[in-house]
Amino acid sequence: MASQIHRVTLFKIPDHEHQERLLGFYKQMKSKALKVRILIAGTALLRDHDKDGKPYILSVTAGNAKPDQRAQGFTFAAISVFSSVEDMVYYDNECAAHAELKAFAKTVHQGAMMVYFENGAI
Repeated sequence: MASQIHRVTLFKIPDHEHQERLLGFYKQMKSKALKVRILIAGTALLRDHDKDGKPYILSVTAGNAKPDQRAQGFTFAAISVFSSVEDMVYYDNECAAHAELKAFAKTVHQGAMMVYFENGAI
């Protein structure tokens, strides 16, 4: 069985109201992010890859960063855990809930960083 994928995303968002609004998106993410069937534009084909309408994010942890000189200006952190890289790719490219989050974040952040990994400490 493949190891879970841990995704760490950091944002530089100076405005506290914007940080709280982003946190609101993350609070809803686990229940709102569903794998659903979609129609590929211009075709009658459905992409079914395990798209059963159920939540696919195993866990989401997010919040405002505590002040620390090592934070390098990042003010908000989120950790999302997925069953597979495929689920994370779906999140990046097809998830409607994540698209809403990204659309908002792009308007308020002054820098972002993302890394993902399999837990090697277990």
